[in-house]
Amino acid sequence: MTDLYAAAGVDTDAGDRAVELMKRAVAATHGPQVLGGVGGFAGLWDASDLLAYRRPVLATSTDGVGTKIAIAQALGKHDTVGQDLVGMVVDDIVVVGAAPLFMTDYVACGRVVPERIAQLVGGIAKACAEARTALTGGETAEHPDLMGPDDYDLAGAAVGVVEADRLLGPDRVVAGDAVLAMASSGLHSNGFSLVRRILRDSGAALSEPVAEFGRSLGEELLEPTRLYTAPLLDLLAGPHGPAVHALSHVTGGGIAANLARVLPAGVSVELDRATWSPQPVFRVLGERGGFALQQAEGTWNLGIGMLAVVAAESAAAVTAQLAGAGFPTWQAGEVVAGAPQGDGWTAGAKGVDGGAVRLAGAHT
Repeated sequence: MTDLYAAAGVDTDAGDRAVELMKRAVAATHGPQVLGGVGGFAGLWDASDLLAYRRPVLATSTDGVGTKIAIAQALGKHDTVGQDLVGMVVDDIVVVGAAPLFMTDYVACGRVVPERIAQLVGGIAKACAEARTALTGGETAEHPDLMGPDDYDLAGAAVGVVEADRLLGPDRVVAGDAVLAMASSGLHSNGFSLVRRILRDSGAALSEPVAEFGRSLGEELLEPTRLYTAPLLDLLAGPHGPAVHALSHVTGGGIAANLARVLPAGVSVELDRATWSPQPVFRVLGERGGFALQQAEGTWNLGIGMLAVVAAESAAAVTAQLAGAGFPTWQAGEVVAGAPQGDGWTAGAKGVDGGAVRLAGAHT
């Protein structure tokens, strides 16, 4: 039966070799809560720790890497997109105040190349360790004829937990709260369809050295997503934790839409562009695409990967703690009561009837 499957284009032996190559990296994310090790039909996580919660609420998130994978495939560099996957998943979970417990991954490919699969999963495992999340299992699926032999895609899902009375969200936000911005590492993993269109239309080569980056265009585009989970969990568990009212992960849709999702209806926030300068990658891509950065505000994060809405009196302390952990943070706006005036406001998003947000001024 194995020979027949191989004749159909599925190499189960290669899949087994890939598992052997990735086992050590995956096992390094396991604490005592993970049971059974690698290779079972299901990942096992001992939930006894949840008995210490008064009212545990589980949080779950799932996502993929998107078309950034096309850049990794073109460059033959597969060890960083796993971090993009983890960031897209676990940083959505910490937004509600939850600590990620475990994650699973799914790799679909046209042909199993064990070394490549091991690089992909190794990147996922490394990022899971940084985010204090166990990688409890996954699946590598070979899809001959459906995908090209060197094509692959990544997806993942995670589960976290938070005390019910410590959930973050719009109901905690009040007028006068400060809005803090945390710097992104670059494009993260959103807006790459636009990036790829710019590359195609401008004829740019991924191998091209770019002075503003100090490295090639392709290397800059593959800069992995910054992981915010660990420093935010430390913040929430510390003395300034109660001052954090809401968090917003800036992913697809841009800054304004994602912040509006975590604000209550009836308030507004005007974010001052002058408080930060987008990284060179955004400016270079905008110039090559022939458009101003403001036109990409609904597509790219433009230098902000996470936003925190905090009590005004604690804004300086929260900023200092995050900056001390290596995450540049600054105040970009303030929550104001009442309906906004003027044009350019984004009110709610993703089906959420939330507050209103707009960006004003000019970047430095």
